[in-house]
Amino acid sequence: MDVNSPITMKDIARELGVSVATVSRALKDSPRISPAQRLRIKEFAKEHHFTPNYVAETLRNSRVKPQKIIGVIIPQFAHFYFSSILSGIEQEASAHGYSIMVAQSDEQYDREVRICKSFYEHKVCGIIVSQAKDTQKYDHFQQLIDLGVPLVFYDRICTGVNASRVVVDDYMGAFNAVTHLINSGCRRIAYYGSSMTLEISKNRYNGYRDALLRQDLQPRAEWMRFCDNRADAEAITPAILEQEVIPDAFFAVNDDTAIGILYTAKRMGYRVPEDISICGFTNGQRAVACDPMLTTVEQRGVNVGEEAANILISQVEGTLPRNHVEKRVVRTRLIIRGTTR
Repeated sequence: MDVNSPITMKDIARELGVSVATVSRALKDSPRISPAQRLRIKEFAKEHHFTPNYVAETLRNSRVKPQKIIGVIIPQFAHFYFSSILSGIEQEASAHGYSIMVAQSDEQYDREVRICKSFYEHKVCGIIVSQAKDTQKYDHFQQLIDLGVPLVFYDRICTGVNASRVVVDDYMGAFNAVTHLINSGCRRIAYYGSSMTLEISKNRYNGYRDALLRQDLQPRAEWMRFCDNRADAEAITPAILEQEVIPDAFFAVNDDTAIGILYTAKRMGYRVPEDISICGFTNGQRAVACDPMLTTVEQRGVNVGEEAANILISQVEGTLPRNHVEKRVVRTRLIIRGTTR
């Protein structure tokens, strides 16, 4: 039995000295198989992580030629960045004759675990994933690798698992954005970021902090918030803008958060960018739909998706060894528009 390949009913039958039909009936709780034999077969199957190949069964019944399918896990479809990454994955996969099967974790760990299990049961050739915000345990990812399933992370990488990944240069993106704010005359720069359990959050915060320190400026705790969506930005920004000393600029972890800051500042009577400059991170469609248009860091999501799919397909087809950890970085660029001076 090949330890690097998913176990099959034939493997179980051979190891236990029974027929494939007996294994199949036992796994389906057929009364034709004795309770003791059913238990023996089920325990062996569970111990060796056996799951039925639903896709193969369907293909056998329909006489359709098997397809090459890549599983893709998206945290949220609603975000422009993730949808652009998905577009890049699909383009690269299609160019090599692969299809994709897509599921949304909705930022929930339990849902992410179920999706991984479902993808494995349906025998996808590999999985491309950006981990959910709630994910702090990684056994489900490690199990896939142990079972020989190629795994590639994008955007939010899992440092607890030794797998290939594609990221944007979050640190330099943030560093260059904050440097631009400083060079335009801003000195009191607030920061809105995501949970520091995520590598992208750590990297963007470090870029923000180092850009300040490079100019002998200090991050100020009263102007730093964990906030990564528009609704929360609109809820917490008034208190900051009602302080005795207020920021003259905001750097936000994504465009939606930056737009929440923008509309709150304008609603409170501040001029943007004359009184307050604002910079986001994504360069989605909303960045050009607000007034003034948003200065932001472009992440180039399509390129991230293409690189992730390229790595996975190379591992599936053997041009990259499956045990090789490929790390690729997509460079960002600052797009200067009307919300900065």
